[in-house]
Amino acid sequence: MRVLDVSSDAYRRAFELFLSGTDEKAVTHARLADLVAGLERRRVFLDVGAGAGQTTAHLGRRFDRTVAVEPSAAMRERLVQACPGAVVVAQPIESADGDGADLRDTADLALLSHVLYYLPEEAWLPTLRRVLGWVAPGGTLLVVLQSPGNACMRMVEHFTGTRFDMRPFARQLGELTAQVSGWSIETLDVRYRTTRFAEAVDVAEFMVNVPVLPSLDPLPARADLVAYVEKHFARPDGTYVIGHAHDILCVRRTPDPAAY
Repeated sequence: MRVLDVSSDAYRRAFELFLSGTDEKAVTHARLADLVAGLERRRVFLDVGAGAGQTTAHLGRRFDRTVAVEPSAAMRERLVQACPGAVVVAQPIESADGDGADLRDTADLALLSHVLYYLPEEAWLPTLRRVLGWVAPGGTLLVVLQSPGNACMRMVEHFTGTRFDMRPFARQLGELTAQVSGWSIETLDVRYRTTRFAEAVDVAEFMVNVPVLPSLDPLPARADLVAYVEKHFARPDGTYVIGHAHDILCVRRTPDPAAY
């Protein structure tokens, strides 16, 4: 199985195949837009781990100002093109300071989407607390991660032994800080679908490229991945479907700063 570097042509091709066959953006963008519509204020949007900027651009136009944190140079090139008006911060989360501007208490909405995979679990709670500190009193933190029981994550666990589940950390966050006035998790059903077996295998390989993969010795065999895709994702109508449902954690920051 290939290890796909984010700056490689192989990664970009697999990512484009994935985007062409998934309903993820349509479903999640619609739901995120609904959540934004319910905010009391829409002054500052903070996208932490903004990637190529598709979601940043979709939500940012609803706010007066957009700040995007993205440490990957390859992703920042695409981010700047997608969001030319955004303030782009190149530092990683643990050292991001807004290029000199203090991020604390600024965002009416902070989004941390598909970022926690790249951090060790012991860093999850400190990261959530740090980003929550960038949310303005009364604002909202949204955290998006694949749901641990979906078909994609079962495949990832099968080949790498890795499992991602933010629910325990959400409970800890709510219990450990007076900054949280409430939290909830909802699950969105999203799926990748194709009629081409070879593309399904390439997308499955892309999905299995979690951070722990390069450290595995030996790497999982591609032949085993091919067999897994045929067994688990083939449908009677000739399509191949990989469910990758998302969990959306919604954390509401306490409105009264005097409470903490």
